[in-house]
Amino acid sequence: MIDIFSLKVEEIALKIKNVQLTSVEVCEKYIEKINKFEKDLKAWVYFDEKLLLEKAAEADEYRQSGKPIGPLHGIPIAIKDIVGTVDMPTECGTVIKKEKSFSQNAEIIDLLLAAGAIVMGKTATAEFAYLGPPKTTNPHDHSRTPGGSSSGSAAAVASFMAPLSIGSQTGGSVIRPASYCGVVGYKPTYGLISRNGVLKTSEKLDHIGMFGKTVEDVALLAKVLIKKDKFDSATVDYSADGLLEETKKGPLFEPKFIFYKTDYWKNVEKKSREAFEYFVKSFKNNIEIFDAPSYFKDIHKYHQIIYETDLANNFGLYYKKYKKELSKPMQDAIVNGNNHSAKDYAKAIDFMKTSYEFHEEVFKEYHGVLSPSSPGVAPKSLKSTGSAEFNRVWSYLGTPCISLPLLKGESEMPLGVQLIGAKFNDHKFLGLANWLEKKANN
Repeated sequence: MIDIFSLKVEEIALKIKNVQLTSVEVCEKYIEKINKFEKDLKAWVYFDEKLLLEKAAEADEYRQSGKPIGPLHGIPIAIKDIVGTVDMPTECGTVIKKEKSFSQNAEIIDLLLAAGAIVMGKTATAEFAYLGPPKTTNPHDHSRTPGGSSSGSAAAVASFMAPLSIGSQTGGSVIRPASYCGVVGYKPTYGLISRNGVLKTSEKLDHIGMFGKTVEDVALLAKVLIKKDKFDSATVDYSADGLLEETKKGPLFEPKFIFYKTDYWKNVEKKSREAFEYFVKSFKNNIEIFDAPSYFKDIHKYHQIIYETDLANNFGLYYKKYKKELSKPMQDAIVNGNNHSAKDYAKAIDFMKTSYEFHEEVFKEYHGVLSPSSPGVAPKSLKSTGSAEFNRVWSYLGTPCISLPLLKGESEMPLGVQLIGAKFNDHKFLGLANWLEKKANN
């Protein structure tokens, strides 16, 4: 039997296409891992083994018909439990939405289905994708957090319970879990992937992201999901043609990066700091070290104003009706959001464009920016999902960013390196990430 866990997703899809594997066989292998690990990890909030195998059998039957198949045909994919699905509940990490379903699929679900993918089930998320942690544990140490809010999506891929998964990021909810769990986490440029049919926490900050084992895996998934959607006004026309090919090709010239030592560098754990310093030294011909721009301090403040105000607007009704069912952090965020002035909110929105125009100058001279994905390894606690201090700036600016599992920190736990690129340059950005991944692992 072929060892599917040693293959890239594209290779699995090709073997299904060439009848060297069936989708049923692939799904059975992931079911074995779920049966082995889920009891300890608690990554899934909805998983129906029988339903998954029925869908896999349908995919195999369709392939046998000789009709054209999509790039993800027969591939099972885990979905964060804020993404609307018709045939599965979407509970958003809260008892308020227990067993609630959407009346139609989210746009990205329809895109996955059109590409032949199989929705495996729903993965655990923080309460309303904010801070209240789910029960999910870290695959490398069950006493530690897997990060949040895309907790289950990162843990499922890290433990081989899914080859790919969908997450979302408003602060650091893709990059941080990827770092803590030791997988690749990719957040494309704001506006490339539709949020239509996905829980809205902040119109200006919400991004769809994804997890995989390699850069090429997430590039394949991104190629399927990137599409303008008239029902999400933030989306833009951006051709994803050649995305995977550009990723494989990599940069034409030896890349140059900036490594930012932000004000939060002092918060990085000692062994993790040493790992980052060794990484920078290993790429001394490619990396220059700079202090982060001073206006980054304002970005953290403005991100909070936008996020809390939007949470208050989107979940204010729940606060009135179900206050006792909401966590203290969510209650506090809604109260704070109601107290932010319209003037401060407008200023925070306006500064998005201004600050990116400042920062865009960096990409005229450098291919990308590097920073820690997180302040260190996953904290030893399940009461918090960790800190997004190294991620908020990039969610605010809407830049593409990716966490690469290249380092080890305390207790040999995984530690991610974050790469950031220029907006709407995701083709070349993923090529850089692929170059860095291969170079660091050689």
